[in-house]
Amino acid sequence: MTVPARLGVGFIGSGFNTRFHIQGWQGVRDGDVRGVWSPNARNAASAARLARDLGVGDAKPYRSITEMVADPDIHAIWLCGPNQARIENVEEICDAVTRGKGELRGIACEKPLARGVAEAKQVLKLVQRARIAHGYLENQLFSPGVVRGRELIWARGARTTGRPYLARAAEEHSGPHNAWFWQGEKQGGGVLSDMMCHSIEVVRFLLTEPGAARSTLRPVSVDGRIASLKWSRPAYVKQLKARFGKNVDYAKRPSEDFASVTVRYETPEGLTAIGEATTSWSFVGPGLRLSGELLGPEYSMNWNTLNSELSCFFSRVVQGAAGEDLVEKQNAEIGLMPVVPDEAATYGYVAEDRHFVRAFLGREAPLLTWQDGVEVMQLLMAAYMSAEQGKTLAFPPRGLDVFLPAVARGTWQP
Repeated sequence: MTVPARLGVGFIGSGFNTRFHIQGWQGVRDGDVRGVWSPNARNAASAARLARDLGVGDAKPYRSITEMVADPDIHAIWLCGPNQARIENVEEICDAVTRGKGELRGIACEKPLARGVAEAKQVLKLVQRARIAHGYLENQLFSPGVVRGRELIWARGARTTGRPYLARAAEEHSGPHNAWFWQGEKQGGGVLSDMMCHSIEVVRFLLTEPGAARSTLRPVSVDGRIASLKWSRPAYVKQLKARFGKNVDYAKRPSEDFASVTVRYETPEGLTAIGEATTSWSFVGPGLRLSGELLGPEYSMNWNTLNSELSCFFSRVVQGAAGEDLVEKQNAEIGLMPVVPDEAATYGYVAEDRHFVRAFLGREAPLLTWQDGVEVMQLLMAAYMSAEQGKTLAFPPRGLDVFLPAVARGTWQP
C-alpha cells in the first residue's frame, strides 16, 4: 500500500470506548475517522455521526467489516468491539486482506487483547500471517501525568540515586456500562480481566527504563487475589438484574469486583523491583479514579485523576438527571464534585491515537504491539491462577497457555 498523506481509520465497535477515541481524535493531526462498523447498525450510524459532528472525519457506517476493509479510504482499523467477538473480528479482517479484498497499514486493538493466553497468541498469529502491522491500545501509558512523571523520575531521580524499586497503580469505579462486561463467560473474567490489564502494564512501564525493552524487566513471581465485595450481596444482585436482565445473575454466576496483584521483577542489574496493582468495580466515589505512585531510593511521584484542577459544588436544591458530564462513572450530581475538563486527554486517548496514527504512517515505531498484549495476558492469567491456588506462583507457571479462570468458565464462587 502506498503511504497516504493522512491515515483513514475505521472503527469496529460503536460503544463507549469507540466514542472516547472519537472525542480524542480532535487532537490527532495526521488521520481521519472515516468509518464505523457494528453489529448494531443504529449505533454504528450514531458513532459515525459523532465523528462528523466533531469534525474529525467524514465517517460513515459500513454493512460489514469486509466492506470497510475493502474501501480504499480505510488504511487502518481500530478494533474496539467486545472481547467475545475478538477472534471472529480479527479473522474477518485478516481474511479480507489475504484474499486481496483490501489493504491495511495497520490494526490497533483495544485492551485486553483476548480472553486468555491461547486466544491472545491466536490473534497475534493471524495478523502476522496476514502481514498487518499491529498496535496494542493501552491508553493509560499515554496519560500526560504518567508520561511526564516517568520522564522526570528517570531523568533526575534514577540517574543520580538508582533505578526505582516500587510502582503502584490502581483503577477503580462503580462498574461497567454494558451487560457483557459483567458476564465472565463473555468477557473472560471480572474486574481483573477488564481493568488489571491497565494497571499491570502501567506498573511495568514505570519500572522499565525509558528506551529499554520491556524484556529487560523480568517477571519472577506473581501473587493474585480476587473477591466479590459488593455485587454478590443480595441487594446488589437484584440491582444488576434490574439494570442488565436475568443473564447477569451474581447469585449464580458472579465475577470478581476486586482484584490485587503483586509482581516481583528482576532488573538487569539483578535487583528486585515490585509492582503492585489493584482494580475495583466496588469503588464508590465521585467517579473513575486512576491513581498510582513510583518510589525509588531518594524520590517518589504520584498521580490521581480525581485530584482535578476544577471542581463544582451543587447544593441539594439543585436537582437534575443522572449523567456523566462531570467525570466518567459519575456516582452523584450534588455536593462538591471534581470535574475532569478533558477526559480524553487526561486518560491518554488523545496521545495514544496520535501515536498510532503516526506509527501506521511509518513516522515512528509503535510503543506497544500485540506481543505486549500477549505478555500482559500472561501476567493476568498467572494472577488468576495464583488467586485460585491461594499462593504465590513462580512465573511463568505451568499450563499458562491453556488456562482459563473459573470466573470465565462460570464456576467461580466467592
